[in-house]
Amino acid sequence: MAGPDVSSDGVTFSLPDPDGTFDAVRLHQEIVRPRAGPEFERSSDGAWRVSIARPYADRMEYKVELGHRDGSTELICDPHNPKRAAGPFGEKSVVEWPEYRPPKWTQGLPSDPGSAFEVHLASRVLRAEIRTIIWTAPGATASDRLPVLVVHDGPEYAEYSELTRALAIAVEAGRVPPMHAALLAPIDRDQTYSASAAYARALTYEILPVLSELAPVRGRRVVGMGASLGALAMLHLHRTNLDSLDGLFLQSGSYFRQRFDRQESRFVRFRRITRFMGRVYAEQNFAHPVPIAMTCGTAEENLHNNRAAYSALRAQGYDVRLHENRDAHNWVAWRDALDPFLIEFLEGLWS
Repeated sequence: MAGPDVSSDGVTFSLPDPDGTFDAVRLHQEIVRPRAGPEFERSSDGAWRVSIARPYADRMEYKVELGHRDGSTELICDPHNPKRAAGPFGEKSVVEWPEYRPPKWTQGLPSDPGSAFEVHLASRVLRAEIRTIIWTAPGATASDRLPVLVVHDGPEYAEYSELTRALAIAVEAGRVPPMHAALLAPIDRDQTYSASAAYARALTYEILPVLSELAPVRGRRVVGMGASLGALAMLHLHRTNLDSLDGLFLQSGSYFRQRFDRQESRFVRFRRITRFMGRVYAEQNFAHPVPIAMTCGTAEENLHNNRAAYSALRAQGYDVRLHENRDAHNWVAWRDALDPFLIEFLEGLWS
């Protein structure tokens, strides 16, 4: 049998190779380290197979590395598995266990998707422009004063996690009020999203003031949102510029700690992140806490540092909630947590 054979406690991957075309086959996944592995073994029937235990999750994304006899390698989706998930680095194959259910809102479309326009916001501090999509919910216009959601990796959120679709459906259902969303594209995310003082300064004094004209805000109702490094950057912005944001929705934040996240130590800004998070973890009280909702996958390495960040923020007086969803570090996991967690968070802040 070709393709994944899913059982309640694991999955077996198979790849037919009757002509002996491949010299090696390896699984690529984001559940356990090493990410490249485990290796497939060639069976007597000419197929390559590998079995792994089920992670603490209801779905799993993966690719397959083919080792050719000339020494070259090729990373592909599983040709015998039609289930795919899109992402900024291409598609991945997907295993879903029977317990997995996509959110109900993904089965429908809003009658009005809202309106959007694109701008490029110049920053002298960063010596760059930030590509930004300004989205306005159905039933409102771009000039209306509304609550504002500012989103790191915003265009990717809209494309791969269907963020604006989820927001439009929630607005039409009356669950959240009409809003603007400022979808910020990254410049060099490894540099700017990694607790960068320059980036926080640029957002505070250059980008957010312009956004307040392009997406007029009503009252103090600006929420920052991001995933992975984008979540870390939103927390850093809030902690270094107290009046910048009125709430935070943070998914799978990269809240690295020197002691417990050494597997990330080769990341270019690892020490800068751990210095910032060290200050966050060590703080006893914080003068300006804001409401925070956090989500993280149960199969993520980041789960431990998300739990630690949650505990530290709660001890400092934040109204903070951590929601754990049965997935890993990917765009579909973040999509699946938008409703109810983002929608209920915005409803509580804005309604």
